[in-house]
Amino acid sequence: MPLSIFHMLERNVGKKIRVILDPSYGFEGVLMAVTSEPSGIWLSDAEAIVLRSTMAQPIPQVASREERSEIMLNLHSIQRIEVLHSPPSSGRSRRE
Repeated sequence: MPLSIFHMLERNVGKKIRVILDPSYGFEGVLMAVTSEPSGIWLSDAEAIVLRSTMAQPIPQVASREERSEIMLNLHSIQRIEVLHSPPSSGRSRRE
């Protein structure tokens, strides 16, 4: 049985994600729930983000943020979803 988008999203519940609605706008937050009726996702600790790219930096970067608390986004309006991973801790020592 092929995995649906709902199964793939459910695997990431509790993780921080970035949701892109158009090339310059989206949201970041913690994926809290996935619903099929209406088809959407619920984010907590959400922030609205504005993305900018330049000729020198063609990969869009977050230019500004605005707190939004909790938000529900309809899957039909989403262009892309990225799972955000925290950077590895650099202060770790390998002594045992």
